[in-house]
Amino acid sequence: MIACAPRMDRPLPQEERDKTQPFVTAALIYTLVTVVCLFVTGRERLAAHSPYNHFALLAESWIHGRFDLGGPPPPHTGNNDFAVFQDKYFVSFPPFPAVLIAPLVALVGNAERVHDVQFFSLFSGVAPALLFLGLEALSKAGRSGRSTRDNTLLATLFAFGTVYFYSSVQGSVWFVAHVIGAALAALYVYASVEARHPVVAGLSLALGFATRTPIGFAFPLFLYEAVRASTDARDDERPIKLADIQLRSLAAKLALFALPALTVLSVLLWYNARRFGDPFEFGHRLLAIAWRARIEKWGLFSYHYLGKNLGVMLSSLPYTNVVGAPFQINAHGLALWVTSPFYLWLLWPRQTSATFWIFLLTTACVALPSLLYQNSGWIQFGYRFSNDYAVFLFTLLALGKRRFDRAFYGAALFALVVNAFGAITFQRGAYNRFYFIDNTQKILHQPD
Repeated sequence: MIACAPRMDRPLPQEERDKTQPFVTAALIYTLVTVVCLFVTGRERLAAHSPYNHFALLAESWIHGRFDLGGPPPPHTGNNDFAVFQDKYFVSFPPFPAVLIAPLVALVGNAERVHDVQFFSLFSGVAPALLFLGLEALSKAGRSGRSTRDNTLLATLFAFGTVYFYSSVQGSVWFVAHVIGAALAALYVYASVEARHPVVAGLSLALGFATRTPIGFAFPLFLYEAVRASTDARDDERPIKLADIQLRSLAAKLALFALPALTVLSVLLWYNARRFGDPFEFGHRLLAIAWRARIEKWGLFSYHYLGKNLGVMLSSLPYTNVVGAPFQINAHGLALWVTSPFYLWLLWPRQTSATFWIFLLTTACVALPSLLYQNSGWIQFGYRFSNDYAVFLFTLLALGKRRFDRAFYGAALFALVVNAFGAITFQRGAYNRFYFIDNTQKILHQPD
């Protein structure tokens, strides 16, 4: 007797549909965001490599067995943001995006033949899709109370209603790092919920650090989730007591989390030592830039920079009464509440919980290094460093449990329009009249 193969058109049981549906929705979000971003990026950018293709150049140097570029940077880069040490030129940006593009560079044999903008554009939908999965995980765990519709809205709003939109259509080194970094931050959130995937959480956090350094400071989230998952009582409203913690379970989760994280960190320290003779020298202190003097005087990170960075993040507005355009945007970028006014809803959560506060702490830990950094993100349409922690801000919007009312949708619509303008106009020659660029970086607000 010949056994019959099971019919492939049989409907999946409800439980299986419930398990697969979030991934189907995530795939649709990825597709939508990627297609829109490819369209907005435009043929002129997709048809050639970025002028600032640092990650492809870094991958090419590895393929040739070098840690430096083997000579001065190519002329098309304008010698912009390269480190110089012992008369050698280095790409000092955290290297993980170069790891991603290295196989393509090896295949074609030359960095300048690689259309890096095309390659990295395919990652534009990853962060929104993974953010949706993270929000769904929080809903399933009973932490946010948000519906799939709410979570889809938030993931789409992240893609098109924040500075992520204009960042994802640039293709140059600074913005590529934000696109990859945001994806890793979103993966970290998804893997951290209830500490279900400690290895993935540790790896994504470490690779986030190897892409955008501030993301590495997001560790409080997993630590809390690991402790919470190691207790018998998992009520989010009830304080965790030391006596409730199953120490063996906690130790196992932390070990699985730490192993990939420490492995990646060890590789980075070895890499620094081979390049600069110091495992703790990452290279940005050695940048050959016009404002290197301020780095030598105040350091790469300092309280000295906090006021300026807060000014950009919170108070930078468009210039009015300018010649040749209805307004101009300072190249320091627009304030965060201008590009994404729905963030103001974070100030009045309807309900808070231990999970809300741990996400808030995690957000602060990631935001602080950029606020103390020697520049504001210049040149930018909006405060691009917020990409490092935007994923956590969106989880806070979900966890705050405030209803998405007409005012919220109005703010969201405004954000979509503003960020679409940025994605279409920023760094496009035909629209330069809308931007004010002061190469001294000293002008933050419109002169009298």
